[in-house]
Amino acid sequence: MAGEQTVRDYVTLIRGITYKGNLVGKPGPALLGLGSIHPGGGFREGDYKTYGGDCPPKLMLTPGDLFVSLKGATKDGKMIGSVARVPTSVPSGRLTQDTVKLEFRSTEKAKASSYLYWLLRTPQYREYCDGRAMGSAVVALSRDDFLDYPVPTITATRKSIVEVLERIEDKIELNRRMNATLEAMARALFQSWFVDFDPVHAKLDGRQPVGMDGTTTALFPERLEDSPLGHIPKGWLACTLGDVAKNVSITFDFKRTPEVVFINTGDVLEGDFLHSKRSLHAGLPGQAKKSIRPDDILFSEIRPANKRYAYVDFDSSDYVVSTKFMIIRGSQEIHPRLLYRILTAKETLDEFQVQAESRSGTFPQITFDSISHLPIVLPPIEIQEAFQREVGKMDAQIKVNKHQSRTLATLRDTLLPKLLSGEHLFRNSQERYPRI
Repeated sequence: MAGEQTVRDYVTLIRGITYKGNLVGKPGPALLGLGSIHPGGGFREGDYKTYGGDCPPKLMLTPGDLFVSLKGATKDGKMIGSVARVPTSVPSGRLTQDTVKLEFRSTEKAKASSYLYWLLRTPQYREYCDGRAMGSAVVALSRDDFLDYPVPTITATRKSIVEVLERIEDKIELNRRMNATLEAMARALFQSWFVDFDPVHAKLDGRQPVGMDGTTTALFPERLEDSPLGHIPKGWLACTLGDVAKNVSITFDFKRTPEVVFINTGDVLEGDFLHSKRSLHAGLPGQAKKSIRPDDILFSEIRPANKRYAYVDFDSSDYVVSTKFMIIRGSQEIHPRLLYRILTAKETLDEFQVQAESRSGTFPQITFDSISHLPIVLPPIEIQEAFQREVGKMDAQIKVNKHQSRTLATLRDTLLPKLLSGEHLFRNSQERYPRI
């Protein structure tokens, strides 16, 4: 790439600074740093807190701004050199000490912002960063190494690739926002039915519950009664997680199939299985032991706040999972989807994290025994099934959107190497990528 420009020809770097911990969570701009960047690049939506302290103008981040991690993460995490772009959902942010802001040298150079952003997402750039990262447990990429990365000339082909990449990212973001809305609607309905008991209160007042048909309304009682958990609808059960679910551990029969899909705790996140790659038995780690079946809930014992959980809604006969998972299986008294929603609610995860951190040991960890006392107000199964009918369409659409986003992400990752190679989008006039 001799004779071509480098990153330093486009930007200068503004380093973030420390902040006062007692002002974190106060009203103000979002704190944007290492935790706000996905490994390999991209903005990690929601992984930030607000800051109520001072924010010098040079540290301010607004939608469209680029910021990069140059230190503070493990090399294996692929974080060094990773870039993020502030989305429109974050109106203002404050740069933290583990990242740098890319300040464009001129308005003309700023026109290449999208190109530079995607250039810093390419596998060629990732390889460059990995080869220059210094350190062991905590590693860093020097400012000079980052600024010296070559920036190839923007050709018509590269411009068209960037346009497609932008459309892909826009669609993935749209799907994320749609799913956030659908999930918020499902949570609100759960809160209304099973926490606030709105349908029961409506019937107590002689009103028709809002948005509920007569058949569903008839399932709810007309009064509350005392219980160990306070006032709950008449006929509902005050119980614990241990009363309606168990932690199962059934050893996988490796004689049944020559290849399996091994799922470790890092292979699930917020309900998603992150891969389905098959492998031979030989070479699998020792913790690859447990079998699972549809309607099981996988829940990592380590750091509940990391949200390493998933619901099995497919044929999992060839899946073997790590012994670091609890495999929670509900009884006939509780709908498995309702159990999953209870276990993955923010309030539940917060409680589990407190329990994990109070335990002595190498890692913050929970066991099924330690969480089995989680209180649950259990409605009759008919009401649980009615709830699932209401939210089932939402769950189905969320799954469709996630599948589409994964497909688009694969397309994005296919295109990224072409940005540096300069390869044309289409090998022939008949080839076209799926409509975005």
